[in-house]
Amino acid sequence: MATIHRQTAPRTLLFLALLALLLPLSGCSTMQGMFDKITFGSSESKPAQDSAQALAVQGMDAFNRGDYYEALQAFNKILDRYPFSPQAMLAELKAADCHYYRKEYLEAKMLYQEFENRHPTNEAIPYVMFQIGMCDFRRIDRIDRDITGAQDAIKSFSRLLRAYPDSPYSQEARARIAAAREFLVNHDYFVAVFYVRTKQYSQAIHRLKYLLATYPDATIAPKARALLKRLQEGKPPVWGLRKWLPHLTMPDWRFWSSDHKKKDTAGGTRSTPPANTDAAPAK
Repeated sequence: MATIHRQTAPRTLLFLALLALLLPLSGCSTMQGMFDKITFGSSESKPAQDSAQALAVQGMDAFNRGDYYEALQAFNKILDRYPFSPQAMLAELKAADCHYYRKEYLEAKMLYQEFENRHPTNEAIPYVMFQIGMCDFRRIDRIDRDITGAQDAIKSFSRLLRAYPDSPYSQEARARIAAAREFLVNHDYFVAVFYVRTKQYSQAIHRLKYLLATYPDATIAPKARALLKRLQEGKPPVWGLRKWLPHLTMPDWRFWSSDHKKKDTAGGTRSTPPANTDAAPAK
C-alpha cells in the first residue's frame, strides 16, 4: 500500500500543476479542449467518485460531449463541496460556459461577471469579457422588438476592446459591434417606414434625417435617402411598402470580418450584408 501511495502522490501533484497552467489559457474563442486528454493514472489509483478531481473530469467529459446539463451538475458540486480546491476556478468558468451553450444567456452573463470580479487579473479575462458580449449579442431579436440586446452588446464588446485591444477576440468583437450597430440603424429606418405607413410623414422625415446625419455610411443609407427624397417632394409611397423595409433580423456579423473583406476585394464588394445565419453558438 505504501508503494501505491508513493506512486499516486506525484501524479496528483502533476495534475494540480497542469490545472494551474491550463486554466488561464484562452487560445480559441471557447477555450475548447481544456482537459480533453488528461487522465489520472491506472484504474487502481482512481480517486473517489465525489472528489474534486473526479468531478472535474466528469464535468469536462460531459461538456466535451455537449451534455451541458450533466456538466453543469458536476461543476456545481465542485463549487458546493470544494470551493477552495484547485478545481474551483475551472468549475466557475465552465459553469458559465454551460449556461451559455444551454442558451441561458442572462445566467451565463451573471456567472461570467462574477468570475471577472473574483479573478480580475486572470489570463482568461479577455475570453470572459468576450463571452459577456456574446451573451448580450445572442439576446438580439428582430428590429421590430426589443433592441436592448444590441445596445448592451456594443457596450460589452467596446469594453473588451478598450481593456484588451490586441486580444485574440478583438477582430470578432469589432465585427459584431458593426453588426449590432447596423441592426440599430435598421431599427431606426424601420420606425421611419412605420411612420410612412401610418401617414405620419413629418415624423418619418425627422427620423430619416437623424439616421442619415448619424450613420451616413450605413448600408441602409441609400434606401433611406431615396425614401427621404420622395417624402420631401410630397410623393410618399402609398403601396408596395414591403420593398422599402430592411432586414428584420440581425445582419451576419461575418460581413464585417477581415476575411470577408479580403474576399470582397478579390471578387467585388457586396453592398448589403446578408441576414444572420449564425443561429446557434458554435462550440
